[in-house]
Amino acid sequence: MYAVVETGGKQYKVAKNDIVLVEKLKAKVGGEVKLSHVLLAKEGNSIHVGSPYLKGTHVVCESLGEVRGDKVIAFKYKKRKSEKKKIGHRQAFTKLKVKEIEIAKT
Repeated sequence: MYAVVETGGKQYKVAKNDIVLVEKLKAKVGGEVKLSHVLLAKEGNSIHVGSPYLKGTHVVCESLGEVRGDKVIAFKYKKRKSEKKKIGHRQAFTKLKVKEIEIAKT
C-alpha cells in the first residue's frame, strides 16, 4: 500500500514506515501530523485517484524533528565590473515517519 501526498507545493510517494523530508511544518517532536491532501492511493490491486484530492483519505505521520538541508551557494558575477556576490542558503525541513495510510471506504 502506498499513497501520493501533496504538502508544501511538492508531491511525495509514501508507504508505511517511510521517513520523508518535507517543507517545514509547525509540529512538535513526537507529535502527530495528518496529511489530508492525498492525490492517489493504492491498496492491493485497487487504485484510488482523486480529482484533485481523495475525500476522507489521509496519511498519519509522526514528527521526528526539524533538520536543515545541504547548503546551496548562489554566486553572482559580472565581468569587468568588479561586481560579485556570494549567497548561501540552507532549507529547513521537517522529518516525518509514516505511521499509517487511512483510505476512506466508498
